Order: sequence, then structure tokens, then C-alpha cells
Amino acid sequence: MSPRAAPIPASRPLPDLGGPALRAYFAIARAWDLKNAEARRLLGDPPESTWYKWKKQQDGSPGRDVLERISYVLGIFKALQVLFPDPTRADAWLRKPNAALPFGGGSALERMLSGNVADLFVVRSYLDAQRGWQ
Repeated sequence: MSPRAAPIPASRPLPDLGGPALRAYFAIARAWDLKNAEARRLLGDPPESTWYKWKKQQDGSPGRDVLERISYVLGIFKALQVLFPDPTRADAWLRKPNAALPFGGGSALERMLSGNVADLFVVRSYLDAQRGWQ
């Protein structure tokens, strides 16, 4: 029999990923020119004190929900870089009105700012489909 790793409990933070994930997230937030309120909302509105601590230290131990949200944002950022090799155009796409079904004339950022992690998934899935990844 082969040994099996114990599953990670859902409530346990993953500190080894926290610092790199937060640093990548804040770099993307700067590239997208997100306001503090927008950037915080994309992470599920963590407490203000936690938010500013993460932002100042560029480190921390976010929970699984925040790491999941960061993962979607990283995927969205990467997909945009692939679809639009010009970084300015890639970063601007988020704020442009979009007639595609998931956006209904609003921007992808508006959809992402709903507060639901599912909306980050929808934007990521849409972009992956545009890239030919399904």
C-alpha cells in the first residue's frame, strides 16, 4: 500500500502560500489601477485592519476563501495577458463594457465586484473559453 497524505482541513490557513499570493495580488491590483475598495471587495471584503496589514506588509496568512479568490484573479490576469499581448490593452479590458452574455453590457470588473467568488469563476471561465481552454 502507498502512504496517503492527510487532507488539509478547510479552516486551516495555508501560510506558505500567503505571502507570494498577496504580493502577486497587490501587483495585479496596481496594474489594473484598482481602488482600495475594489481590491478589497475582490478578496471578499476582509476586515479593514487585516486588509491594510496585508497591503503594508505584503505578507500574511489569508484563509482558503481569499486564496481561492486570488487564484481566480491570477488566472484572469494571465488569460488577459495571453489574449492581449499589449499590457495596457489587457489591463483596460476589465473596465470596458462588454456585450457578451456573462456581462450583459457591463464590464467584467463590475461582474467581479459583486462579491461572489462564483463571479470570479465566471469571468475566468469566459476568458479561458476565449483562449480555447475549456
